[in-house]
Amino acid sequence: MRADAFLPLLDSLPVADLSAMATRGLVVVAPHPDDESLGCGGLIAEARARDLPVRLVVVSDGCGSHPNSHLYPPERLRGLREEETRRAVAELGLAPEHVTFLRLPDAHVPSAGATAQAAAETVADAVSASGADAVFVTWRHDPHCDHTAAADIVGLARPMLPGIRAYAYPVWGWTLPPEREVGPAPTGFRLDVSTHRAAKRRAVAAHASQTTGLIADDPEGFRLSEDMVDRLCGPYERFVDLAA
Repeated sequence: MRADAFLPLLDSLPVADLSAMATRGLVVVAPHPDDESLGCGGLIAEARARDLPVRLVVVSDGCGSHPNSHLYPPERLRGLREEETRRAVAELGLAPEHVTFLRLPDAHVPSAGATAQAAAETVADAVSASGADAVFVTWRHDPHCDHTAAADIVGLARPMLPGIRAYAYPVWGWTLPPEREVGPAPTGFRLDVSTHRAAKRRAVAAHASQTTGLIADDPEGFRLSEDMVDRLCGPYERFVDLAA
């Protein structure tokens, strides 16, 4: 199915209660610091409002967003983005000790091999430690290599986690060329996150390095557009069922 047919179907997925996807807890796998807020901010907030355990695994170090900055060389930028993530998830009710940063190289996260397998084991450990019964990871057709790699890492983890449900959340999928082939029609759910929209926007805003001119010395640096933030901070989040 082409992207221009697939993506509108996401807005027609049935609206379901969180319990249709997770009843004991959940693990969110984010390729970069900020993907958790953009794609799953409402999900995390709803789970925490129900006192369900949530764990977040951030795969890359996020240092690719401003590669030419002298004020924020890689180590400083990594520290900034990790602190922004802690502030963001606090807005969603998640404690900082429940966030794991794998610090793999931004734009070079592996999909296979020893490093990917170790990352998969970390995801599996997060599921086991929290008692979660669902994992959420970026959609493999998002047009960013790390989003695909994160999906592959969860794929490596799933044989270690029999019975665990897995769902994909699109972030950059909305920007795909219309003719891109993305597989069969989606199944899954929409989650009504309208009561958490303000918290989600605060979480996204906490990633100031990505949403403002905070890092001003890299003219090629990344910045989220207001249109993209608005697109992802609507009343529903969409989750594609990754059937085993």
